Amino acid sequence: MKKLITSVLCLMLLMQNLQAQKTKSLKTATDTAAAFDAYVQKSIKEWEIPGLAIVVVKNNKVVFKNSYGTTELGTGNKVNNQTLFACASTTKAMTATAMGILVDQGKVNWDDLVIKYLPSFRLYDPYVTTQMRVRDLFLHNSGVGNTDYLWALNMLSSDEIMERMQLVKPSYSFRAGFIYQNIFYGIAGQVIEKVSGMPWENYITKNIFQPLGMLQTRAKLGLVTNANIAKPHDKVEGKIQVIERDSADRIGAAGSVYSNIDEIALWMQCILDSSKYEGGRLVSPDTWTTLLKPQTFVTESEFYPTKQLTKPNFTTYALGWFQQDYKGRKLNYHTGSLSGEIAIHGQMPEEKTGVYVFANLDHAEARHGLMFRAFDQYALGGNTDWSADFLTLYGNIRAKAAAASAAQEATRVLNTKPSLALTAYVGTYADPLFGSITISIENETLVGENIKLGKGAISHWNYDTFQLAWDKKWYGKTGLNFRLNQEGKISSVEMDGVSLAKN
Repeated sequence: MKKLITSVLCLMLLMQNLQAQKTKSLKTATDTAAAFDAYVQKSIKEWEIPGLAIVVVKNNKVVFKNSYGTTELGTGNKVNNQTLFACASTTKAMTATAMGILVDQGKVNWDDLVIKYLPSFRLYDPYVTTQMRVRDLFLHNSGVGNTDYLWALNMLSSDEIMERMQLVKPSYSFRAGFIYQNIFYGIAGQVIEKVSGMPWENYITKNIFQPLGMLQTRAKLGLVTNANIAKPHDKVEGKIQVIERDSADRIGAAGSVYSNIDEIALWMQCILDSSKYEGGRLVSPDTWTTLLKPQTFVTESEFYPTKQLTKPNFTTYALGWFQQDYKGRKLNYHTGSLSGEIAIHGQMPEEKTGVYVFANLDHAEARHGLMFRAFDQYALGGNTDWSADFLTLYGNIRAKAAAASAAQEATRVLNTKPSLALTAYVGTYADPLFGSITISIENETLVGENIKLGKGAISHWNYDTFQLAWDKKWYGKTGLNFRLNQEGKISSVEMDGVSLAKN
């Protein structure tokens, strides 16, 4: 009887201890969540962000998820966990995974030539055309410089954008450097379409979003019908305001997905757990390893400015992921940026911890601060106020840009006049890569118009240099330096360092 009583007492004591530990663990988790929530709110206030949503995953469980603020200033419409935001370039990891699925099915190989699937694919350098592999489409090391002007200043179709790439002169030797390149991800989407027999947006929906239960997520902005979507904002002339939404649909595979914080958490959990989900896995273990394996070094100038404070020992790029070391751990992450809309996705597989942030303010770099703070709080320890530190860092960067602009303004020669009458500057100026600008006269004032950027008034700066102030003020101002030929007539205009010939 004594043994029985002793056993019962021991069991009761054990259960009490277990319950005490559980209670303590829950309290610790609650305290951690409360502390992180307070930090998020502090960051939102410091960066003046209208609306934000964030989720933290650890050990395959959501340990923090919350939404803040408004979808649109002045409306009172609150952000909730179903509010759609732009994934922007965090889409790239999804596209790489979609290609990985096809690799596992034996339908494509990472080292296959691009021209095997896209015979019309052409680059300026014939050698690179014939040697570029499917893997290269994901690595930003093609030798081709940034070509965002093909979709940012034009309204070209996806096929037209690919066709124009053969006109772009290389900026460095093939696989000998790193310059961020969206267009090749768009081309990767075309390879996926060719191999799978369905458009990229349909393939990624069927093979990633639907299996994971991401039923409100849309591969392209044009497919979004949900009214619960965050509006983009930017600080214009010192005031944060709603701006016109941009669309990345024409380079969809590079950055056109829209999702919400509830559903993006499913994607995070899946990738963090080597692509496993309830019912299976997206890619094989070998392919998952390949997706996250460092593929190329990222040059200092092409990496995030945050490196100045986090001081990584290495900076690399995998298939759709930037990488660096942080406190002795490998960190895979990627930002997403469209006009007035941002995101960041960070994963630390060794710590089984991931972070995702959405916000609706142009280049709100609180995203970096929240990501690093989350890793500190939920995985590595530390209390660095990264958000405040990055606010200072990016504030200094903006101050330097403003000082450079002021220095440029100081070179202006006052009391000069244009060489010719204003009517001589009227016309259409074009370049096959950078698009065109049409200049006309309205109410005795020169006006410039671009198919993508809209219109703006042109004012004289000095001599034959003018300044175009876009009506959409978030685009800022553009310098226009007109060139005269030997006959004294306008032959071209230099716009942001690019010469556009007068038609």
